[in-house]
Amino acid sequence: MTIYFVAGEASADNHAAALMRALRGLDVDLDFVGRGGPQMKAIAGERFKNWIEKSGVLGFWEVIKHYGYFRKEFRDVLNEIEMNKPDAVVLIDYPGFNLRLAHALHSASVKATADRRHAPARKIIYYISPQVWAWNRGRIKKMARWLDLMLCIFPFEAELYNQSGLRTVFVGHPMIERLRMQKIVTVRDPNLIAFFPGSRLREVRKIFPILVESARKLRRAKPNLRFEIAAASHELARELSQMLDRRRQDRQLFEIKTNNAAGLMQRAFAGVVASGSATLEAAYFRWPFVLVYKVSWLTYLVGRLLVRVKYLGMPNVLANKEVLPEFIQHRARPDALSKAVLRLMNDSSARERMISEFDLIIGQLGEGGANEQAAKAIINEIG
Repeated sequence: MTIYFVAGEASADNHAAALMRALRGLDVDLDFVGRGGPQMKAIAGERFKNWIEKSGVLGFWEVIKHYGYFRKEFRDVLNEIEMNKPDAVVLIDYPGFNLRLAHALHSASVKATADRRHAPARKIIYYISPQVWAWNRGRIKKMARWLDLMLCIFPFEAELYNQSGLRTVFVGHPMIERLRMQKIVTVRDPNLIAFFPGSRLREVRKIFPILVESARKLRRAKPNLRFEIAAASHELARELSQMLDRRRQDRQLFEIKTNNAAGLMQRAFAGVVASGSATLEAAYFRWPFVLVYKVSWLTYLVGRLLVRVKYLGMPNVLANKEVLPEFIQHRARPDALSKAVLRLMNDSSARERMISEFDLIIGQLGEGGANEQAAKAIINEIG
């Protein structure tokens, strides 16, 4: 059997590669094609395209600037699916591209007659639901027509999608098993602050200068503090280093780390994290932190018009209240950030309340084995 994958960002590459390994464990004769990142390509082989470097752009304006590229890639993907006639197309997150692709594949199937053998793909499956519940709930009914199966990682999503008629399986969050293996025995360093400025270059360039100024203010309040920065890649580490080189008075304050985010979350006493998957990872490791996010003003204004949830950080969404402070766009100021971090350092009751809420949040995400559950559901669907 053949499965065509589409993943467009680094985090989706991680999740999809783990899913591929789980599928291999169930059926070694599966053939993987499609496009994603380096981890997926290492499993799938030469026919698989690594396009993450160009496909992982962020924000409304950035997507518009790369419209020609995405239009060409969209046509190429449709042609590849038509040529391969896979047993399933598995779409991993990446909603701007993948929801349009699901619609196009469904339309082609309808035109191809009722015989699914003439359709581009027998089944269309989504893994890691797009967060349409945050910005366009009306699209859920359309997704119910386009998709054969939704595999979601948050429990409230399963209830929401099943109500629409879209068959949905809650498989648990894939990070649980991975992070469980990264636990270490350590004691938090009361003088260590960690910054996670994001995984994309554009967001890092917006957020990191704010973190640098916040560090200056924290250091004035507590002269013994040290700061470590988690770089999501070696490329981002170089960019961060170059940004610090332009601020030589700050260079000695920071140490840039790559490839050990989990360890840093378990050693640091408090910190600041850019909105994204790292916020749930920090909650898993019971690490007190505050959330920051800043994008271009056009992207922000478009987001304000579309987003229909009260919170940006997933821990707050799952708790349905502000467990961790959010400093977004114009509120992302060094004064506010440094004060919030100092409170987490100095107020033990505030730390304990946050950690207790984190335990409740992570308890919603299953006991592990999400990729194995997802792989079984896919094989059952196409078998």
